[in-house]
Amino acid sequence: MKCLSVQPMRPPIDMNNQSELIKGPELVRTSKFYKEAKEGKFVRHLFSDTKTLYDSFRRGAKESNNGPCLGWRDGHTKPYQWLHYNEALLRAKNFGSGLVALGLEANPHTFVGIYSQNCPEWVLTEQGAYCYSMVIVPLYDTLGPDACSYIIKQANINIVVCEDDSKCNLLLDRPPKCLTRLITMKEVRPATNQRAKNRGIEILKFEEVERLGAAQDNKEVPPKASDVCTICYTSGTTGNPKGVMLSHENVVAAVASVILQLGDHKITSSDVMISFLPLAHMLERCCEIGIYTVGGSVGFFSGDVKRLSDDMKALKPTVTPAVPRLLNRIFDKVQSDISNSFIKRTLYNMAMSSKENEIRRGIIRRNSLWDKLVFRKVQEGMGGRLRLMIVGSAPLAANVLTFTRCALGCLVVEGYGQTECVAPVTLTVQGDYIPEHVGPPVACCSVKLVDVPEMEYFAVANQGEVCVKGTNVFQGYFMEPDKTKETLGKDGWLHTGDIGMWLPNGTLKIVDRKKHIFKLSQGEYIVPEKIENIYIRSQYVQQVFVHGESLKSCIVAVIVPDVEVIKQWATENHIAGTLSVLCAHPEVKRLIMDDMILWGKEAGLKSFEQVRQPE
Repeated sequence: MKCLSVQPMRPPIDMNNQSELIKGPELVRTSKFYKEAKEGKFVRHLFSDTKTLYDSFRRGAKESNNGPCLGWRDGHTKPYQWLHYNEALLRAKNFGSGLVALGLEANPHTFVGIYSQNCPEWVLTEQGAYCYSMVIVPLYDTLGPDACSYIIKQANINIVVCEDDSKCNLLLDRPPKCLTRLITMKEVRPATNQRAKNRGIEILKFEEVERLGAAQDNKEVPPKASDVCTICYTSGTTGNPKGVMLSHENVVAAVASVILQLGDHKITSSDVMISFLPLAHMLERCCEIGIYTVGGSVGFFSGDVKRLSDDMKALKPTVTPAVPRLLNRIFDKVQSDISNSFIKRTLYNMAMSSKENEIRRGIIRRNSLWDKLVFRKVQEGMGGRLRLMIVGSAPLAANVLTFTRCALGCLVVEGYGQTECVAPVTLTVQGDYIPEHVGPPVACCSVKLVDVPEMEYFAVANQGEVCVKGTNVFQGYFMEPDKTKETLGKDGWLHTGDIGMWLPNGTLKIVDRKKHIFKLSQGEYIVPEKIENIYIRSQYVQQVFVHGESLKSCIVAVIVPDVEVIKQWATENHIAGTLSVLCAHPEVKRLIMDDMILWGKEAGLKSFEQVRQPE
């Protein structure tokens, strides 16, 4: 595999032929945004002086001329305040130097844990670690305490940077022997300090480590491009989480390829991004790294997703990542607002028709009459200045995507990827207004489909398991060579487990999932993940798990309801009680069940694929 650095250029692209088909039996497709891709060369970096995440931050400081870098606010009524690039660089260096002073070795075999919501200290910790070639290992709530303990033990983590008292105590419940220090961003109670002391763990304040590092002023040890920069643990449905090892080159290449593909809409030093998706996951990390690379600004949300709109109104971002759940809620709220008014519905339909026609002609704007009459409230709720939205992490319904493009009046691109590929594998192209696909491959990788005969998917029919090869493909699972071999073939192709289909215009559509199939007693095959991805679209459903057995003729589901939506419905329908009472209420259960079944019918689920109430 050959790699090359390039300057960002935006060649013209034919919307009817968006990817390059390489001649040969494997039907490999590559990016058309990088002409050398068809020769097996993949983008590695955009700028010769930016090959690591350490380099990226320093480039941003120059590009921005020490502009605002990390923003936060201390309360919902307070304005954003900013840490500028040079100060952020100095504080990060001091913090990293403090870690060395505490006994950590400055090399890529030293792992630093971080357990926190998004905030400036998260980035300072990350960049501080990179100043001394250390590796960041994020922890997050949905892993659970047992998994966090497992990760700390497997990675032999001595120090975890914690957000607050609550997260400290979660780690103190099951602390492995290797854990010797917790560094806290916020104050902790005396009782927590004593609890840690009883377990042989020292608690230090973030500022104390900065001061210690400034005093010692240890010489920086910058990383190499081939060094691992992060281990991201992915939570599976069974067993312990797997640690995905990503190098600096992996992440820089992935970010570079997205910037390259955005072309004229690429991010610049004048962009402001809001950070609210978890930094523990690579979608958010990549978006932020892209902003830092070009010298833009990142403002962090206040920590409460319910108040996200308040933060966006205060920050007025120009760029945001997004996930389908957020956009579904915005869509559902608009539909609810217009449902009881004929005039509102009529105006909405006229606005959508007009804006869709404009999008088909390549016109993206938010200053039309319809923007002022119909969509102003939606746009102002997201700050009123959005020009770019990057959607990922899960499939987005076609009607919601089209609504988002019309209502927000900004460029909305949808990507597909997974942690093992950093984040992006494919990305939709600006100017392609057709939904229900995830675009062509990005310039750091090539994609092929391979046969899955047991599911009747064949590459010759442009269907099969999505396989990826390129500079964004991970280094392997940490300390799990057997699982690495299962996923990463000898020839360097990563097997994603997703089933894709090439559309005639060279874009990829994800249609299925390879593993986890079971047969019901009547002989029908069930793919639970397909059903879960349909039911999750219900506004009442937060999480869903579909289960079935070969001795039974139907499937059942375990549902975690959306607390906010359920409580609002209960209030409107005069049903009182706590969440546990509401979950047991027959009318609430019927509401959720009926809505799920309706979504299943609309998606074409067969009767045996629909869940039934257990008897």
